[in-house]
Amino acid sequence: MKPEEAMQLALARARLASGRTFPNPAVGAVVVRGARVLGAGETQPPGAAHAEVRAIRQAARRHGERALRGATLAVTLEPCAHHGRTPPCTDAIRAAGIARVWIGQRDPHPLVAGRGIRALRRAGLEVVTDVCADECAYQHRGFFSVQQRGRPWVELKLAATLDGRIATRRGESQWITGEPARALAHRLRSASDAVMVGAGTALADDPALTVRNAVGAVKRVPVRVVLDAALATPPRLALYRDAHAERTWLLTAHGHPPHALAARTARGARTLEAPRRGRHLDLARALAQLAGAGLTQVLVEGGGGLAAALLRARLVDELHWFVAPSVLGGDARAAVAELGIAKLANRVHFEITDMRRLGSDLYVHALLRPS
Repeated sequence: MKPEEAMQLALARARLASGRTFPNPAVGAVVVRGARVLGAGETQPPGAAHAEVRAIRQAARRHGERALRGATLAVTLEPCAHHGRTPPCTDAIRAAGIARVWIGQRDPHPLVAGRGIRALRRAGLEVVTDVCADECAYQHRGFFSVQQRGRPWVELKLAATLDGRIATRRGESQWITGEPARALAHRLRSASDAVMVGAGTALADDPALTVRNAVGAVKRVPVRVVLDAALATPPRLALYRDAHAERTWLLTAHGHPPHALAARTARGARTLEAPRRGRHLDLARALAQLAGAGLTQVLVEGGGGLAAALLRARLVDELHWFVAPSVLGGDARAAVAELGIAKLANRVHFEITDMRRLGSDLYVHALLRPS
């Protein structure tokens, strides 16, 4: 099996863990011998075995420990060589008798940062790096963002009409797009550490922000972040009172009286505080707070004011834009509020990476173009 083929299998395993492993990266690994896959694994929640160890254990259970001698391990991120919640993965790789390791990306974490690669090479293993490097970097974009920029990777999801409207002038928005588009939106939620909305959306829609299947059953509950500097969202909202309230994080400004916060956290919601910038939260500092609390990848679902604020601050890394074949007109609510851009040279540029039909709708995926 070629290194790229094995890495594609490891990436598939990594994607199974996306959104479920923070603050750790969602890593995938496979053990191969020739064309055979002996074992596979992906990162589990913190404290459990890492992807490499799970792949090795599965291979040993299925084929016996002798089958691992001289085999190859493909892993999307450099194995750790330090003691944390678990022992070093490099020790498990050496003990298993693995002969070569194919690595997708080097780990930028200060405790790893090349130490895993050096430890394996010192032990006599053949190590090849940068296998499917771009795809592995995208898989670990949230983890890399926290390590390199001190904030989560931010994805903005918008569902709008052809003229860029997300609701009627009275606020009706369900549903602008069709079922295939909404199904993909739930898959995006499922792959994210957290879903974030502003106070306006929380007030207007009282959303659950859960991951649901086609019949409406809850499959998963990501962290649900409410960005609310002024505590405009009342304690009666579902996010503060439903069965998943402990998965709600209220991100607000400093200085609110304790009883006001307690009314919103009585069912287990968590409070994070960030400084203001004018009347609103300092978004860069707010995102840094989320990173400090462990989040690596955040999906922003609205509304237009929050979308505009993040775009103005150049804090959107990735865009998921669903376009419905309909028109609501200039008096309807805009997908993105005012940006204050006077010159075309200052517009926010994205690079489109995918565009396809979803039922009668159009889906556009884009990444922020480096300035």
